[in-house]
Amino acid sequence: MGLVKISEQLHEEARIACKAMSRSINAQAEHWMRIGMLIEANPGLTYAQVLRQLMDEARESDRREQGGARISG
Repeated sequence: MGLVKISEQLHEEARIACKAMSRSINAQAEHWMRIGMLIEANPGLTYAQVLRQLMDEARESDRREQGGARISG
């Protein structure tokens, strides 16, 4: 695990966002960094498309972890 220094203003924004999103402050910062990296790497995608891609990847990962079993609901 590494240590990243950020401005007090950005730290405060992350603190507020983490409460709203029910994440730890570290998880919120990682989320923002991951989104930013994906958008920089894929400038033609919208934020919604990036989120959809992340959701699809999470679903596929979940399926692999469950041995391909599907959960209906």
